[in-house]
Amino acid sequence: MKIIPAIDLVDGKCVRLTQGDFNKKKIYREVPSDVAKEFEEADLEYLHLVDLDGAKKGEVVNWKVIIDILEKTALKVDFGGGVKTTEEVDQLLELGINRINIGTVAVKEPEKLEGWMKEFGTENFILSADVRGDNVQINGWQNDTQLCVYDLVARFETSGLEYLACTDISTDGTLTGPNFGLYKKIKNRFPDLKIIASGGVSSIDDLIQLQYIKVDSVIIGKALYEGKIKLAELKPLTI
Repeated sequence: MKIIPAIDLVDGKCVRLTQGDFNKKKIYREVPSDVAKEFEEADLEYLHLVDLDGAKKGEVVNWKVIIDILEKTALKVDFGGGVKTTEEVDQLLELGINRINIGTVAVKEPEKLEGWMKEFGTENFILSADVRGDNVQINGWQNDTQLCVYDLVARFETSGLEYLACTDISTDGTLTGPNFGLYKKIKNRFPDLKIIASGGVSSIDDLIQLQYIKVDSVIIGKALYEGKIKLAELKPLTI
């Protein structure tokens, strides 16, 4: 199981929200690339980078921070937040982003994501499903849909989808533990899918349980910033 620390960006700073609420924002660090370097120095290989400004606006906003992190570290960065155009996809991949998370476009314009997967390769994309209950939310968690996460995944399975990042919004930023049942259900329905679990991780025990479910990766955010999990504890869990 891969351990993927998270950096969420608002106004170019490293922040965390609680349950996706921009009114419940806490700024942790002013310079995100410094945080990324600390992750790299702890022998972690991956980074989950989210442009919350971009998710809200509907276009990538924090380009300077993205470039700064890519220039100053060798981390394998997956990026999400407001990606809507082929030009943005092309630019992100040219910069060296490892994979691009696509959420809102996947719901509103599924043919566009299918075209990108065909043009750029399925390995370069992560279907990003942020859910309340079983239903997907879009536009930086600001808008509800009536689309079930399982139907969304099934839509792209025939196009060769490899990666699904699924965040249970009700647990995100709460440090109350992940929604293990959700990931078990997804794994049972789509056994070949590489599942990236996100939301609620608060302890090493949570990570061990996710390993048992056989998710491919787990994203950790607030637990690191609040000191619930230490960077040094993570290396033995990675493969």
